[in-house]
Order: sequence, then structure tokens, then C-alpha cells
Amino acid sequence: MPTRKFVFDFDSTLTSVEGLDLLAEISLKDNPDKDEVVKQIQEITDLGIDGDISFTDSLSRRIKLLKANKAQLSELIAILKTKLSASVEANKAFFNSHQDKIYVISCGFKEFIDPVVADLGISADRVFANTFKFDSEGTIVGFDESNPLSQHNGKVRCLKESGIEGEIQIIGDGYSDFVMRKEGVAQTFFAYTENVSRKKATDNADYVVASIDEFLTINEL
Repeated sequence: MPTRKFVFDFDSTLTSVEGLDLLAEISLKDNPDKDEVVKQIQEITDLGIDGDISFTDSLSRRIKLLKANKAQLSELIAILKTKLSASVEANKAFFNSHQDKIYVISCGFKEFIDPVVADLGISADRVFANTFKFDSEGTIVGFDESNPLSQHNGKVRCLKESGIEGEIQIIGDGYSDFVMRKEGVAQTFFAYTENVSRKKATDNADYVVASIDEFLTINEL
């Protein structure tokens, strides 16, 4: 029987928030138009997650609006560490005891994901995510466009190329997570609704779970 592997999304799954939205709150805090810009970023995030605009376009548009700097990432990481989803926080023992079977595939960024999931025992080599590009002053000006996760259906290609083998279960809140199941590179998709319920994800899920506890019960863990 193939070994079961668990591939988690990061934003709105392992954490209760979207990392780039939170970075916008930090980078725009002195901007008089902050609320309007943050709202725009959140709308673009949702369009990308639901597949209504290309993910590359979504990422590029959000980063332009962010006007963020490398120096602000430490503040973001500190906040994200306090924003683990409640049932993730309550089940840290599962993550630590099964760390050899757990991976993260996210369209977020390694610069802030790696240090947050390290608290769950997930090492950087098990995290597949985008990476920022900085200018000489540390301003975030873009992302590595050669990374499949910056492209349409990038999670599918990423999982194919990852070397992860076994019976692969995907746990995430977005349609982009389901696509790995749809394309046959994963066996099961859990739509994760603890923080947000997205109809395109829940309509296509093998299971809809509102917590890690429900996910563990289904897997008899």
C-alpha cells in the first residue's frame, strides 16, 4: 500500500490569513489610501484563487500595489506566527510526528512561509513556493517568473516535478488546490473551510473539512 503524503496549502489553510494581504497592511500603513489599496489587493487575490484571472497577472498586480520592502518581512513573519489556524495550532503534535509525510505547496512566498511552518516541524526543503525579487534598496519589485508556481495551474506542474511519491492528499481552500486532484497528480482533495469557504473548491472536493480534527478523523489519525 503506497505511503500517504499530505500536501497543504499555506494561506487561509495553515494560517487564518492571506500573507500578501497582511504584508499590504504593513507596507501601506502610512498610505492615506491604504484601505482602498488593501481592498483592491484582496479582490485580486480572490480572482486569482478562483481562477477568474491568470495567477501570474494576479501576482504581478498585487506586488505592484504592495510597495513593500524586505525590511518589513520580519514584522510579517512575527504576525503570521500568531495567525496559525486554530485547529492547526491545536494539532501541532500531528504535524511534528508526521513531518516526513507533510509538504507545503503554495503560491505564496518562501521568504515568509519557511520560518512560519518551521514551527510545525516542516523543513524548508518540503516547502514549494514563489520567491520575491528585490531591487538594490530591498523593495519588492517582482518574483521569479521561471518558478512554475508563478504561472497558471503551477501547482500541478510543481507537484509533478516535486518528487513526492505515494498516495497524495491535498488540503487547501482554493480551486487551484483542487486542480492537482483534477489533473490526476493527487488522489484526494480536502476543501479546507476553517477560515474561508470557496464554492468552487467545496463543489469539487472529495471531502469538505472545517478543521484539522475533521481531516484527522477521516484519515483515522
